[in-house]
Formats: sequence, structure tokens, C-alpha cells
Amino acid sequence: MKRIPLLMSCLAVLLAVTLYFSPSDEANAVTKDSLAMLANVQQGDTDITRIGRMSFAPQGVLLVADIGSASVVAIDTQDTGPVKKLKERVNDVDKKIAAALGTDKAGINIADMTVNPASGKIYVSVQRKADGLNAIITFDENGKLAPLNLKKARYVRVPLPVADQKKIGNITGVEFTDGRVLAAGQSNEEFSSKIYSLPLPLTHNKPGEVYSTETYHVAHGRWETRAPIQSFIPYQEEGEDYIVGSFACTPIAKFKISDIKQNATIKGTSVVELGSGNRPVDMFTYKKNGKNWLITNTDRFHHERRPLGPSQYWGVRVDMSYLQADKTNEEAARRVVTEKSGPNGIEVVDALFFAKHVAKLNNDEMVILRDNEGALDLEVTKLPE
Repeated sequence: MKRIPLLMSCLAVLLAVTLYFSPSDEANAVTKDSLAMLANVQQGDTDITRIGRMSFAPQGVLLVADIGSASVVAIDTQDTGPVKKLKERVNDVDKKIAAALGTDKAGINIADMTVNPASGKIYVSVQRKADGLNAIITFDENGKLAPLNLKKARYVRVPLPVADQKKIGNITGVEFTDGRVLAAGQSNEEFSSKIYSLPLPLTHNKPGEVYSTETYHVAHGRWETRAPIQSFIPYQEEGEDYIVGSFACTPIAKFKISDIKQNATIKGTSVVELGSGNRPVDMFTYKKNGKNWLITNTDRFHHERRPLGPSQYWGVRVDMSYLQADKTNEEAARRVVTEKSGPNGIEVVDALFFAKHVAKLNNDEMVILRDNEGALDLEVTKLPE
């Protein structure tokens, strides 16, 4: 019987080694369509130093924030479908990932979770605390765990521009939009909240452009330049390109990015205030019954002092028509914090209680990485009607 724990330990170590060193026939293949997204593609070790937020671009390209090197790594996963969504909830995801990396759940830090809408496959970015090993773990339709090979990958690395003798401390999001990839982050400059624009095709070692942001924080009653965008989505309005971002304490603001010059400062327009004491985590939009909605989930750091529900993790949906509201900044719509809904078109979503990360699968469903009494579970859940 003593051989069983030893065997399990060996298997865990083998899987961790496989994560970086196993050969892959798929990694050696060229995805033709991804060539429109990527240029000067590299083959080999992605050399991710501190893994962070992720999202999917078209053609199976996974966008990964590498905070340690202040760059975005775009990986050709060749995961292009067909859609095979998760069939049933996967319990104890954190324990399963930790075991695959040869440690326990206290020994890992889960940075993000996303889903490829073209295939339904779920991706989790994680770092092993003991030695800083960075990993991306996937879950298929049956909940089977597998590592994405980061040692033998087709990828490009796009550095984020930064002023001389300055550095980027965090990358809070990376998203694809028509003609470019956008990233948000924070540097140690005076105007520290940044938006980065990376033109397509994403080209290895070719940096993009950077803009500073200034945002009116409704709950704070002042303009701020240091608070970073916590999560964001690209957005178009009357042919113009915007970023819609959410901030701690918790304004939702839009930033026009059409025809903005390199190193310019963009002044955001706050359109909705969700209430103080919250840190947004994820954001996406969906369309249901002819209406467009924005979903955002948050981590309430004032939960013990002023709880809003059964968990510090909660979320809302917002009618997208608020993004075109006439009343903004000081007059922006404020969520009625004592009620589940109000004003009209701003609603607490019950399914988002205990949700640590959420990602859109389609206009009917989302994937949730949910806190379950200290364990983490993966599930597919219906979006509200």
C-alpha cells in the first residue's frame, strides 16, 4: 500500500515536467489562419516570467499578460473548435491543478480563467509559489485536465512601451478588438494608469502604443490618474472606438481611443457607479432578447464591514444603453446599494455570488470559477434573461 502515494507523487512530477518539456506534434504544425493575427512567429519556449490575465482572440490565439516582462504573449493554441462545452461541474479545481504541479492548493496562485468560445475549452493561468513556475492548465468537455505546452509553442511576444527608467507594475487586462489588441495596466509614472494599443498582426518584439488615462471617480468625488483599470472591454459607438473599463470603488467609465496620438492622455467619462468597497475582476457583454448587457463580477473588500450578500464575490449586469447616457461623471447613474436592482437596468446577478472568475461562452452561458467553502469549482451557468 505504501507504493500508491509514491506512485501518485511520481505522476504529479511527471505531469509538471510534461508541462514544459514534452514534445507536441500540434505545436510543430502551422495554423494557417493564425498568420493573419501573428507575424515573425517564434517556435519554442515562451519564457513567461509572471503569468497574469488571459483572453482569446480569433483563430485560437490565446493572449497572455506576462507581468514580469511587461509584455503580451500571443500563443497559437490551434484550438479552433468545434464547440464542446463542459458537460458537468468540476469540483476541487484548485486541488487538481496543484496536484498536477506537484504541490497542494496553498502552493499555487491562480491568476485568471478564460474560455475559448470557438471550442468551449477552459484555460486557467497559474503560478507555483515555491519556484515561480508559470503554467496554463486546460479543461475539456469531460473536465479532463491537461497542461498547455509552453516550452514548445508557436508564439509572439509584444513588449508594452514604458518611459525611460520607469516600469510597469501590473497588467490588468488584455483583449482583442477589430484591428488591434488592447491591454490595460499601471506604471510608476505620474500618470500611472495606462492603456496599450498593439496593432495587428501582432509582431514578435514590435511594441505598441501607450496612452495615459484620467478618470472621474464618482464615489471619491474627484479626477484620478493613478487608479488602474481593473477590467475592460472594447466598445464601439457611432463608428468610434472606446474602451469601457471598471475601477476599484467602482465607477464604470468609457475612453475614446479613436485617432489618439502616442503618449496622449485620455480623459474617461464615468457612466455608472456601482458603489464603494469593490474591486472589479472580469467584464464581458452579451445580447439577450434584443438587449445588450454588460456583466462584471467584483471582489468586495468591505464585505466583513458592509456585506452586500452571502459572499465577498458578487456581480451585476448593466444595460449597455447607460454607456450613451447624457448624465455622466458627477451625475452618473448610481446603483441602489441597498437593493438587488435599481435604477432600472442595473441588477445584482445571483449566479455571480461566490464567483471568483467569470468568462463568456456565448450569449446564453458563462463559465464560472466558483468559491465553494474554500474549494474552487468550474461550471457552466446560464446568463440571466
